[in-house]
Parts: sequence; structure tokens; C-alpha cells
Amino acid sequence: MRRISSAVHISAPAEQVWAVLTDFERFHEWNPFLVEAAGQAVPGTRLSLRFRLPGGGREMVFTPTVLESEPGRLLRWRGRFGVPGVFDGVHSFELTARDGGTHVLQSERFSGLLVPFSGAVITPSEKGFQALTDALKERVESASVPARPRD
Repeated sequence: MRRISSAVHISAPAEQVWAVLTDFERFHEWNPFLVEAAGQAVPGTRLSLRFRLPGGGREMVFTPTVLESEPGRLLRWRGRFGVPGVFDGVHSFELTARDGGTHVLQSERFSGLLVPFSGAVITPSEKGFQALTDALKERVESASVPARPRD
């Protein structure tokens, strides 16, 4: 098993961070790691996510299943390569009110037979995570881009 993570403090309430984080259709406007996304943050549904590894520009599409979605607090999904136990990843965004804003922790726990051989994807993903959390902070704190209201 292997775990990677990144964290950032955003000077905005968790509800505002959540609105940007779950507006998947607008990821292409600001997200340098998950460059295209579609779906809804509803447990049991599938997302379609295209990620771009930093440096190499290599892109991959995956369709994880949303495991948990607690508005303003937690978004978690699981992606798999093939059958369970080969290469699984559980990705989380945890939002916590702190110091007048929101602490965001993004993490992923990888497990499965191929994890020891997948450094070419996991290692650059660490930089991608940091780029994503930094871009999320910039997007949320920018007064020029209002979050789209959620239904």
C-alpha cells in the first residue's frame, strides 16, 4: 500500500470550497491535474475524470465510483484498474473549518498487486496533487470567478 497527499489552507468557508470542488464541469477552467471531469458528487455514481501527469503531459481517463459525499466536509471515490486487488485507489478531499477558513487535505491510498511497479504514475501524481490544491485555493479565493450554484 502507498499513500500520497497534499494540503492547503483556503481563506473561505467550506461551503464555498465545496461548490468549486464539486463543480466538475468547470474543472477544465482551473484544474491542472484533473483537467476534465463529469458527474455528480453522489454516493454510488460514477465520475469520468481525465488527469494529466505533471512534466510528461501524459493523460489518462478513469471512472471512479463516489463512495462518500458530505457537502462541505468530505468527498471520497474509488478507482480501479481492472479487477479489484490489481491497482485500486481511494481518493479523498477532507474539508475542515480552521483559522477563519478551510483546511483542505487531498489524499489517495493505493493498494493492489501493481502498486510496487507503478511509481511512474504515483510519484508524479504527488506533484499533481499539490498543483491541484494550489489551483483550488487560487480559484476559491478569486473574487472574479463566482461558484456556480448547486441544485
